[in-house]
Amino acid sequence: MTSNESRDFSKFCGALRDRLSDPHLDLATVRDIVETVHIAAKEPEGVTYAEVDAGGVEALWCVPAHSDPGTVLLHNHMGGSVFTSMHCDRKPAAHIARAARIRSLVINYRRSPEHKFPAQIEDVEKAYDWLLGQGYRPEKIASVGHSIGGNLAVSLAVRLRDRGAALPGAILSISPWCDLTLSSNSINTNADVDMVLTRELLELFRSCWLDGTGVHWTDPRVNLLKADLRDLPPIAVFYGTDELLSDEVVQFALRAEAAGNNQYLRSVQGGQHSFIMGAGRVPEVDDAIAEMGKWLRRKLLLRAAP
Repeated sequence: MTSNESRDFSKFCGALRDRLSDPHLDLATVRDIVETVHIAAKEPEGVTYAEVDAGGVEALWCVPAHSDPGTVLLHNHMGGSVFTSMHCDRKPAAHIARAARIRSLVINYRRSPEHKFPAQIEDVEKAYDWLLGQGYRPEKIASVGHSIGGNLAVSLAVRLRDRGAALPGAILSISPWCDLTLSSNSINTNADVDMVLTRELLELFRSCWLDGTGVHWTDPRVNLLKADLRDLPPIAVFYGTDELLSDEVVQFALRAEAAGNNQYLRSVQGGQHSFIMGAGRVPEVDDAIAEMGKWLRRKLLLRAAP
């Protein structure tokens, strides 16, 4: 049974979605409204923040007290490539960082439709290369993200493998948008319980990201269900049972396992899409984040956090 806090978070998401239903809103106004989702998360204690230029990519450090100085989480925010920013993701990213006792670099990749594919993954790769230039060893970097950021977290490792570069030590993909064909069954079956996503919103994201690029929805560079997933770092996949993408997330995790990867799959009962936005207020979310922290420390070969 889901908690009252989880149900309240779902209502919050639904109210935000209702505010966005006005067809007369322009993109700038919609972005401003969506950015307010950050108020759902509680400010974590003992975390400091600093903005930084990460190799030409705007980014934000989230540094928990007593965090390991030689390890980092490269965090990609949600928003379908169209909405939100590093500032919107600051608190959930900091909660994950605090749970893992690992500092997090939240990047502000370029957004579409102003900057279409592959601008976003290019920015992620630039930030990764910048971390290496700062002295971080690849095996001490985890690629992290949620929603489209969860896609980018995996796509970074695929791109690095394909160019023969050193891979990160782990991938944490939360509520990843895996299949741009929008053909998974849960897009229909969970339409009444997902208070964040709709098919129409996913179609908008897809159009803003790919229209005019010549990249098809089935291109393995954007569709994780078509990508070659061999020889990747350990992958943890977390998702909410109430989200539209639940079926494709499970399918992706099974494909990653079938490709021979060390894979861990975990569902959050009653969880919304990008449920980590409820960090610090929803017990199911906090339990999942605690689990993420333990998994990250194990895979990055750190001692258990106190």
